[in-house]
Amino acid sequence: MGTEEASTLGRVALITGASRGIGAPTASLLAGRGFRVAVNHRDSAPQAEEVVASIVAAGGEAVAIKADVTVPGDVAAMIDEIDRRWGGTDVLVHNALTPFAITSFADLSWEQLGGKLDSEMHAAFLTTKAVVPGMVSRRYGRLVYLTTGLSRRARDGMITLGTAKAALDQFVRYVALELAPHGITANLVAPYTVEGTRMSEKLTAERRHELAEATPMGRLVRPDDIARTIAFLASDDSGFTTGHYLPVNGGVAMD
Repeated sequence: MGTEEASTLGRVALITGASRGIGAPTASLLAGRGFRVAVNHRDSAPQAEEVVASIVAAGGEAVAIKADVTVPGDVAAMIDEIDRRWGGTDVLVHNALTPFAITSFADLSWEQLGGKLDSEMHAAFLTTKAVVPGMVSRRYGRLVYLTTGLSRRARDGMITLGTAKAALDQFVRYVALELAPHGITANLVAPYTVEGTRMSEKLTAERRHELAEATPMGRLVRPDDIARTIAFLASDDSGFTTGHYLPVNGGVAMD
């Protein structure tokens, strides 16, 4: 067993929206590094169970938990189940993507913008509030949130997602500031357009090709690229890294 696996052995990671997209390879990678993994999903039980089965077959420990992360009762029940099963949550990877409209400002309604702001922040608030007390009591925790480069750089049609994620970015910085004295880190991972996700599938094949061509490394981001960055932030190696925004974009934007 490597030193990295030894340091994480027995720690518990909750990944929201972990049945597919970015969440599924993140769950598998963390399990392979010794974490016990809660695979959260809202309405994709078969896919979540496939992720769990794959982890168990590889010798890991995982459980699928159905919960809508915008519903307080669902989040509370999920954390209670993790507490009963494993004694607490050491790592939160907040990955679940709430729906959003792709539209111009000219056609944008307040219901579209305000609705996305509400769902984005409500989910982050509820999940963070649920796991932080246990982390504070143990004086250890890793909070990792999926954001997007669209929170800093505008793209046509993406006003609802970009605005909501910009709010999330600032929320995470305040959380990081307050929780740092308790041994808890909070960081953001910001992928560029990711292959094989619901978001990239909303783009035409031609547009995906254009975005790949605009990237210095010549391709779109792959879910595994993001999973490895999340794994660093979930590990002991990132213990002095907090309040940061880590782009995963192949060099398309260099901050």
